[in-house]
Amino acid sequence: MTHPLVPQIIELAKPVAEELGLEVVGIVFHTNQRPPVLRVDIRNPQQDTGLDDCERMSRALEASLDATEMIPDAYVLEVSSPGISRQLNTDREFISFKGFPVVISTSEPYEGKQEWIGNLMRRDETKIYLNQKGRVVQIPRSLVTRVQLDEGS
Repeated sequence: MTHPLVPQIIELAKPVAEELGLEVVGIVFHTNQRPPVLRVDIRNPQQDTGLDDCERMSRALEASLDATEMIPDAYVLEVSSPGISRQLNTDREFISFKGFPVVISTSEPYEGKQEWIGNLMRRDETKIYLNQKGRVVQIPRSLVTRVQLDEGS
């Protein structure tokens, strides 16, 4: 069921996106998480939507939402795009998608598995850290062949 604030958030977000040359394609408010997560999907009709589009929208929308005090309690704002490559490669992508659900594939089984699903925590020189329902898994980067956003979540 759609959260009752979503129509108001859409009313607020559409003009913010238009000012930036972007479009809002979807909004979901996950209030079952602590803190709640407001996910806004955008696209750039002129070119492939990039991380800079998401960052610009995030800053602008956050300022507008804070000004209206529409969401009185703490929440996390996630701005993303279906057009962003689902595979993570750069340090910047790993930072931007911290907390997002990911699928990590390994070249050979690690602890008996070749596919790991969980929320991305971070990566360092030697490992990628994944949160699996509160349990931290440290996967050696030398075994990792791919890290991609989990489209099923």
